[in-house]
Amino acid sequence: MSGISHINKLLVTGSNGWVGRAACASIENRGWSVRAAVRSTSVADLPDDVVQVGSVNNQTHWAPALSGIHTVLHCAARVHVMTDTAQDPLSEFRKVNVDGTLNLARQASAAGVKRYIFMSSVKVNGESTRSGHSFTEADTANPQDPYAISKFEAEQGLRQIAAVTGMEVVIIRPPLVYGPGVKANFAALMHAVQRGWPLPLGAAHNQRSLVALDNLVDFILTCATHPSAANQTFLVSDGQDLSTTELVRGMARAANVPTRLLPIPVWALQTAGQWLGQGAAVQR
Repeated sequence: MSGISHINKLLVTGSNGWVGRAACASIENRGWSVRAAVRSTSVADLPDDVVQVGSVNNQTHWAPALSGIHTVLHCAARVHVMTDTAQDPLSEFRKVNVDGTLNLARQASAAGVKRYIFMSSVKVNGESTRSGHSFTEADTANPQDPYAISKFEAEQGLRQIAAVTGMEVVIIRPPLVYGPGVKANFAALMHAVQRGWPLPLGAAHNQRSLVALDNLVDFILTCATHPSAANQTFLVSDGQDLSTTELVRGMARAANVPTRLLPIPVWALQTAGQWLGQGAAVQR
């Protein structure tokens, strides 16, 4: 895209997280000025300018972190929890992802911040699409779990704040992110492939969008500077959708190990998952 504008100082929240840390490093590599907001300062490999803000909620005091800031990149969040033990998961997600996000946005606007970039999730769009179709930014939101609902509610609140205050808001909904240091489901799948375990995924001919960490960070920083990104919602991916079978084969090639895929029909996996109480895991 053309029309890149100059940026002054950028605040990154959740900068000790996987995406936030990568964003800070890329910002510094570009010669920009960055400030890292963290819950605890006992974290290595962060920019020299670090501000400890404590827990992110509706009581967080952001003034020291926001002083002199032009753009906020808000990565801090209560992330998707596979086995949530909270009695009211939605309430817990809202404390951080909704209340914390909107509290920061209100204080950012009052402090003169020009642009607020919110890291949301493609789960706001829903859990799946019809065969041969992809999610788009124009789709009606269809969040189906507490994490996705909290992200959608935060998006709605941010748009209201932008309309009232004039602060520019950019919403990014990434799909599954992969790259060095990836954790959770993707890391578990890589571990299984590298160990040579037989996997019942040889007949999973779905299509799934992914985005590499470096590509996501590059897109984020484009959104930090490009005038046309203001008040837009973006879905982002590598542009090469893969089936689960193709993904496993690619992992095996990268690890230089044989691929051990069993062609178990998807309906059989889904049925077994329901019997074992692991239907959601099979779907993921």
